[in-house]
Amino acid sequence: MSSRLALLVSAVLLCGGCKVNSDIGKRCLLVKKSTDPSRESDPVVVNDLSAGQDFISFGSLDCEDLVCVKDADMPVETADNGQVFGYCSSACVPDELVDPCPVTDPEAIESVKSRMSCRALLLDQQALDDLRQKDPATYRSYFGDSNSPYFCAGNKITP
Repeated sequence: MSSRLALLVSAVLLCGGCKVNSDIGKRCLLVKKSTDPSRESDPVVVNDLSAGQDFISFGSLDCEDLVCVKDADMPVETADNGQVFGYCSSACVPDELVDPCPVTDPEAIESVKSRMSCRALLLDQQALDDLRQKDPATYRSYFGDSNSPYFCAGNKITP
């Protein structure tokens, strides 16, 4: 076996066990689509939230998948400028055999780690599909290219 091939095989075997961290659960700042054409986004502030409802933000530069979530049970925390914090999320597919939302980032919010799951955040799949077909412009303005209601988010806290 050539030395190059041996080196390549060794590298593959060594990296086969490497664990890849995702930023799911890491603190991020929520953003919303800007009404000003010169800006892509505006900060989300407390008045933009509805009590007891999840908030999903597309376009957060703090997250590798550009998705930041504040679930209904997460306490409201704000930055000095009043912008609301959430945590990084990702689109997911519910799977009972494999955890689709592993929290591996060392900076993940502690209170979210144990509650993370893959769940519908926006609407159910049928409602999302209906809206996309009936009013594509409105769908795109709210949901962008997202085709699934499932995202990694904290489950409801049960007393």
